[in-house]
Amino acid sequence: MVAPLSLGIDIGGTFTDLVILDPSDGRAVIWKESTTPDDPSRGAMLGLARLLEKGGIAPASIGRVVHATTLFTNALIERKGAATGLLTTAGFADVLEIGRERKYELYDLFLEMPKPLVPRPWRREAIERLAPDGKVETPLDTKAMLHEVEFLAQQGITSLAICFLHAYANPAHEQLAAELIARHFPGMSVTLSSDIAPEIREYPRCMTAVANAYVRPIAETYLDNLETALKKAGIPGGLFLMLSNGGLTHVAEAKRAPVQLLESGPAAGALAGAWFGRHAGLDRVLAFDMGGTTAKLALVDDGEPLVGWGFEAARTKRFLRGSGLPIQIATVELIEIGAGGGSIARRSELGTLHVGPESAGAEPGPVCYARGGKEPTVTDSDLSLGYLNADFFLGGAMRINQAKAEQALGQLSATMGLDALRGAFGIHDVVNENMAGAARVAIAERGRVPQDYALLATGGAAPVHAWHVARKLGVKHVVCPPGAGAGSTIGMLMAPARIDRVASFNMPLIGTDLALATDIFARLEADGVKLIQETGAEMGLARIRRLADMRYIGQGFEITVTLPESLDQQNILAAFERAYRGLFGRTPPGATAQFVALRVSVVAPMPGAGGKLRLDKPGGSHAALKGYREVFFADIGERLPTPVYDRYALEVGTDIMGPAVFEENESTFVVGPGARISLLPEGSILAEYVA
Repeated sequence: MVAPLSLGIDIGGTFTDLVILDPSDGRAVIWKESTTPDDPSRGAMLGLARLLEKGGIAPASIGRVVHATTLFTNALIERKGAATGLLTTAGFADVLEIGRERKYELYDLFLEMPKPLVPRPWRREAIERLAPDGKVETPLDTKAMLHEVEFLAQQGITSLAICFLHAYANPAHEQLAAELIARHFPGMSVTLSSDIAPEIREYPRCMTAVANAYVRPIAETYLDNLETALKKAGIPGGLFLMLSNGGLTHVAEAKRAPVQLLESGPAAGALAGAWFGRHAGLDRVLAFDMGGTTAKLALVDDGEPLVGWGFEAARTKRFLRGSGLPIQIATVELIEIGAGGGSIARRSELGTLHVGPESAGAEPGPVCYARGGKEPTVTDSDLSLGYLNADFFLGGAMRINQAKAEQALGQLSATMGLDALRGAFGIHDVVNENMAGAARVAIAERGRVPQDYALLATGGAAPVHAWHVARKLGVKHVVCPPGAGAGSTIGMLMAPARIDRVASFNMPLIGTDLALATDIFARLEADGVKLIQETGAEMGLARIRRLADMRYIGQGFEITVTLPESLDQQNILAAFERAYRGLFGRTPPGATAQFVALRVSVVAPMPGAGGKLRLDKPGGSHAALKGYREVFFADIGERLPTPVYDRYALEVGTDIMGPAVFEENESTFVVGPGARISLLPEGSILAEYVA
């Protein structure tokens, strides 16, 4: 018999969130533990021990473990991956430097481009050549290839990426090279571009393969150690990993292609927003997730977050498109800014207030943590403004020092000629405006307006900031779900298994034998179904979607189109034109459509994912109103005596007028004046602007 409980572990930059869920009745137990940067698994295991004790739960009752981590992303950012080599077609060893031959800041004379993950001496060339259609022009010189690999092995290379020209059309040369390398160098980890990213565009495909090779040995070691630690803790359940596409996979697939996990934590936040939104009866949601280091926002349409087919990792200029490493994987589309509770506030060279992206992290953390932090942060400002309760931070499990926070805020404010109160709100407001500004652009790019959405807040800091962000966007409805402070972890536990597969198909729509496309789809579906089955997902409820990357002949970029069930040219063209007009408003006259790639998404729910959530209320009967405290609201321009409620004690049907503060162990929801507040049947707090 499979053990019934599920455990979620999300290791963030500041806190590690842990949730145990009983899918039979939705009961959940939550714990937040400070992240241990020197060894993230140490903080996770410490938090697990405390969580089990808090819930009175036996380790043997946990049937599965779901995990998300930023470890592999950090390895790319900090350049702390494995010693990695690159084997490529003769003449193409410099593709990592050449990139797209574009400057992401046209007028920056001191432009810093992303540093290649593989140094030039470790990029070796193989004598081989394929035509764009996959035909062999020059056979692979296996002897010369092995000589190059031997050189890399002598240099201490432990992981190798292979990216041959046009391998997306014919993987034979890459596969032959991998077979020979495994025979002659059995200890070397090998990643094939035709396996990881079989798509056109040499630079992104090569970069994706290199990134996977760079983090793969780290992933194998980390996941092996985590599995060992969980077994040592007495947990029998299998380990599953959150993918960037918003789905789960088993640990073997995660070890094979860890590049798929680079955005696993943020994707879980978007998934949580979608799940809570559906349960609150909301089809369109702005999933706002803000923790200690970053803030993320995802658009959810029709109950599902938007998924794209590539993103940039490890940006040199964190929020500037084009300054990072292009990664061709399926990923939830996210708007991200360097704004979290730990974001540091400073006076800029121009004398203005600057917040983030640098973060105080878990160590030393904000000044109020009293762990050695000297520069004020967003959390310090929120505490000073009355939004947070120093005696109830993490439900009282962690003591914080308001006096230290106000002293640091006062010093910074004085350098800019502001009083401490205005300086504190300035920090809070700058972060909110940064998030709102990024959201406006992203929403407009998709032909939407913010007013069509409700803002749903998860993460430790998002409920504190959500009301003010919504007011800046003109959004009238703000939702704070139960357990919001650990929302990403709850999202992971509700996530389905998912796999996305792609194959190149560079063909015009008119005149192409669509039987070829049908055969490719069948192969991709078989591969996806096999992997999903290995996760133990409920295949009887599986959904398979066929998609295609399409464009007009002559265009440099394509859009992804959901294909109709009937693959005939007329239906496909209609679907493409409908999607094209939705983005650009019109279709060019006389243009001819073409395929670029075919995609398959296989999704199936996981056993034990649960369909509900229930948090235990504190024992005994007590009033929801805990008291009053002075809270600053910019609408009024001063502090107001504001009622503070125990969100666990609220009853369905509660009707409150703002302002109000709602406290739970993991977060605090702040609502300003002019709001009507109610508790929805599924446990979320809804704040509607009515003034």
